[in-house]
Amino acid sequence: MNKPTRSQWIKFGIVTALYLLFLLWVKSWWGLIVVPFIFDIYISKIIPWSWWRKSKNATVRSVMGWVDAIVFALVAVYFVNIYLFQNYQIPSSSLEKSLLVGDFLYVSKVSYGPRVPNTPLSMPLTQHTMPIFNCKSYIEWPQWDYKRIPGFGHVKRNDIVVFNFPAGDTVALNFQQTDFYNLAYQEGRRIYPAPVNMDSLTRQQQRTVYDLYYAAGSKLIRENPQMYGKVITRPVDRRENYVKRCIGLPGDTLQIIDTHVYIDGKQIEDPADMQLNYFVQTTGPYIPENIFRELGISLDDQTLMEDASWEPYFLSIGLDKRNAQGGLAPVYNLPLTKQMYNQLAGNKKLISHIALEATSFNELISGIPDNTYPQNLYTKWTRDNYGPIWIPQKGATITLTDENLPIYERCITAYEGNTLERRADGIYINGQKTDSYTFQMDYYWMMGDNRHNSADSRYWGFVPEDHVVGKPIMVWLSLDKDRGWFDGKIRWNRLFKWVHND
Repeated sequence: MNKPTRSQWIKFGIVTALYLLFLLWVKSWWGLIVVPFIFDIYISKIIPWSWWRKSKNATVRSVMGWVDAIVFALVAVYFVNIYLFQNYQIPSSSLEKSLLVGDFLYVSKVSYGPRVPNTPLSMPLTQHTMPIFNCKSYIEWPQWDYKRIPGFGHVKRNDIVVFNFPAGDTVALNFQQTDFYNLAYQEGRRIYPAPVNMDSLTRQQQRTVYDLYYAAGSKLIRENPQMYGKVITRPVDRRENYVKRCIGLPGDTLQIIDTHVYIDGKQIEDPADMQLNYFVQTTGPYIPENIFRELGISLDDQTLMEDASWEPYFLSIGLDKRNAQGGLAPVYNLPLTKQMYNQLAGNKKLISHIALEATSFNELISGIPDNTYPQNLYTKWTRDNYGPIWIPQKGATITLTDENLPIYERCITAYEGNTLERRADGIYINGQKTDSYTFQMDYYWMMGDNRHNSADSRYWGFVPEDHVVGKPIMVWLSLDKDRGWFDGKIRWNRLFKWVHND
């Protein structure tokens, strides 16, 4: 072994110091077993790490050079994605106009503190599925418990947050974008129509009805893999990534009244770019494409209501403008911010009347009410009038009742890992009879700014702290899927734009 040079000792000292600082940050001293290997790489050189460089075979040197570079890149990306930041693309319009479909974001992991991965053995740059091979991109063993490394701060109200989808623990592979539990209740409702008057039933009878919905729907899904796909489960860090705005913090009591959010009885300010759905009737002509472009309404959000069967409903909400032939003037269903609403309403030559979409469009079409959270409790809550609901806080203890158990049982079982049974003589948690529970984690209430087009906490409930991924910092690229490359596909005004939290 050659005597180490001064330069080698300096490099070894710098790398070792940085590595020890990293271990101090993550509070994992198991990593000390790597230090002897760092010493060997820079000083002792007993292990022939770069044996291929001395090979006389040019092909071996070339291939191993690429392998070495790829392995180094994957390891670097793995640690950067876990501990510093990752790339995220906005897939849906739930946060428009704050974030747009086609925005590519840098998501900071250190803003709230990076999580130690639940599934450490995984392929970088994949969430749960390997492209092409269509198989799992992670190995389920070992699985580590939840641990968060100290970061720069905590989730605050109005922060835009990336998190793992809480209801994504169970997935029907042919319906991966649909909440499995919501899907089961919907299918169950189709099998067993709702009683004529749910108000006439006792709480026990209502719970029996909802249990019947879920059992029937879940059974249908699991027994028909050709239609719904195989039903699988995923660890927390391998569930789909969602991005929403944090509206409610741990310990808050949240209520929605006529689309406005109240926290602890006080109305909070709506996000500046909050959107609601409206039915927009013109004076006769169709809305030209240049106006849609000016307003920033995508093709997916331009719904022209052409079915004549809608006429009685439109007349009931004041959309009664007739065209020259005596038929109703064109009606659109559009998501609008206050500014967009005022801009359209001010165009008197084109727009006749605008009416708020008071009932979910999906409910209007199907006749089946939207399943708001909790789906197994009869509440009459809607997307625009919801709650009040208390958001769990770490260390807080609540008394469990027939009224609130459906709200918090998923926190107790699915998120905090307890067993819960409802017996004739009361509630049993982990085999012990009790009428109270103390929460082990903080929880958050997330909602989209596009309030009528967002599947959020109103439908699947609380976001546990161990599901929080990070905070979007910057839009580094933005592509408009409705435009061509020479027709404004790149939104130049959004490149390297900071993500602002109201």
